[in-house]
Amino acid sequence: MSETPLVIDVVDNGGQWTHREWRMLRYLGVDTQIIGNTTPVSDLRELDGLILSGGAARVGLTGELGNCGAYLALDIPILGICAGHQFMAGHYGGAAAEAITPEFGAATIELVNGGGKIFQETPNEQVVWESHNDEVSKLPDGFFITASSESCEVQGMENDQGDRFGLQFHPEVNDSEFGQHMFKNFIEICRQSRQSS
Repeated sequence: MSETPLVIDVVDNGGQWTHREWRMLRYLGVDTQIIGNTTPVSDLRELDGLILSGGAARVGLTGELGNCGAYLALDIPILGICAGHQFMAGHYGGAAAEAITPEFGAATIELVNGGGKIFQETPNEQVVWESHNDEVSKLPDGFFITASSESCEVQGMENDQGDRFGLQFHPEVNDSEFGQHMFKNFIEICRQSRQSS
């Protein structure tokens, strides 16, 4: 009997590429839907994982991403992208601030500390797609940096428990060379979490 598809939903924080995240998950065989960030936790499906999408300018700084704080209390793997990543940092006691050098378009990142789980089996140096004015300025306690670029130290982060992940860039955009592989890695993390629960 085949395994039931994983259920990983995408939280819409107003980002321009939220549908690409949903489409990538769907392409990779995941049962997925886009939900508004004001959806009550009680209305969520039984999830194996969750993605906090990017958002409009400055939204990662305000700390106002609907119920994203409540979603982070769920005992499932969660990936924050761009504003979702910045919000996650603030939620766990770190901080986000206006970037000294905003990044738009292609950028080169380098893996740090082995790249953690999201970057497994991807090159130490790779091109990703950026679209941000803000960035994580203070890493939360219990997190470590997984990727950096010349102008942004926290391009990627992961918590010590290995179930919270943040990416400053947009892996769902074709221009991120190994973005699809990162989604596959996140799906595998969710699969392993399901099997161990």
